[in-house]
Amino acid sequence: MGKLTEILNLAQYRAKSLNLPFEGALTPKEAFEVWQLAPGAKLVDVRTHSELEWVGRIPGAVEIEWWAWPAKQLNPHFLTQLKREVSPESLVMFICRSANRSALAAKVATEAGYPDCYNVLEGFEGDKDANGQRNRTGGWKLAGLPWKQG
Repeated sequence: MGKLTEILNLAQYRAKSLNLPFEGALTPKEAFEVWQLAPGAKLVDVRTHSELEWVGRIPGAVEIEWWAWPAKQLNPHFLTQLKREVSPESLVMFICRSANRSALAAKVATEAGYPDCYNVLEGFEGDKDANGQRNRTGGWKLAGLPWKQG
């Protein structure tokens, strides 16, 4: 069994164990490996434009807001933008700040006919630590994966 198959099997097992409404759940390091190994795989960052500018972005990721800040209004064009940017045949991984919005995006995309949707656990910044600060407990940035300041 190859490395890609091994990672995807584990991600699918997590999703099944947690009864998630999409194909799988990946750690940030696993998501980066899948992105490198799976031809045509897409990483969709659903954070707001403000987050991308102020906190950092992932080079090569497709950027489609799930909701806009500060109103936190859902993006009514999310699926239209997704369909324009990403083929339904692609393996699609969704990431946000802490894996909540990306889980919703993965669910909606799955319901819209994207069969290979994965959520990136921990997100870009990870969960808050005991002091209420991010980037110290999990996440894409803490894992040392590629990113750049807005």
